[in-house]
Amino acid sequence: MPTTIISYNVNGFRGAAGKGLFEWLKQENPDIICFQETKMQPDQVDAVHFEALGYKFHYWHSAEKKGYSSVATMSKKEPDLVVAGCGMEKYDREGRILRTDFGDWTLLNCYFPSGTTGEERQGFKYGFLDDFFNWIGELKKERPKIIVVGDYNIAHTDIDIHSPKTNQQSSGFLPAERAWMTKWFGSGITDAFRQVHPAKVEYSWWSFRFNSRANNKGWRIDYQSVTDNLKEKVLDVRHLNEAVHSDHCPVWMKIDI
Repeated sequence: MPTTIISYNVNGFRGAAGKGLFEWLKQENPDIICFQETKMQPDQVDAVHFEALGYKFHYWHSAEKKGYSSVATMSKKEPDLVVAGCGMEKYDREGRILRTDFGDWTLLNCYFPSGTTGEERQGFKYGFLDDFFNWIGELKKERPKIIVVGDYNIAHTDIDIHSPKTNQQSSGFLPAERAWMTKWFGSGITDAFRQVHPAKVEYSWWSFRFNSRANNKGWRIDYQSVTDNLKEKVLDVRHLNEAVHSDHCPVWMKIDI
């Protein structure tokens, strides 16, 4: 039976909840939903809202700094293993990676760093990309079937961004970042959306400025990636643009895993 997975950067869970997130989740009813940028600590969460919708298994990896970063995974099925973080303190204290294992496959819910605030954070982002790539390489030896969902904070190709020519020097579309994505998708990992829609133009994030969403001037920076041994199992991938709880939209995937 196919599994449905949604990845959604909510840019603050409480704000999104106030905009009808739970009602939307009830309607979509995925098997698993992965949230990024929840900006919450576990003790701030009333689990009854998730459990009422059938998500009896909910896991949080929160940043040490309150109101910052953080990821959460909700599932209707109990995972066999849950691991918060990747074992590298400088990333784990920012709440960026949450692993759940289901049978012979692994789901990684990830929030990649942004480099938009300056050179220091851009350097941190480059370090994360290198370390994450190597970490995944080791994890694949133990767990060959992996799905990596989340906000990568990088638009890969020209069709993944509304104005590629004017964004050549913008963090999130820098040549080195795009080269990393090319390397990523050449390392036994497949972009699930492009597997199904090789040339379709859709975005997952829009600036709050300049009426960007209404004019569809966006970036595709949220991904569901699968190891190549799963790519033929991907049945469909969509951007749920009607969901407006955040400056991102959810990415929905159906996979016969």
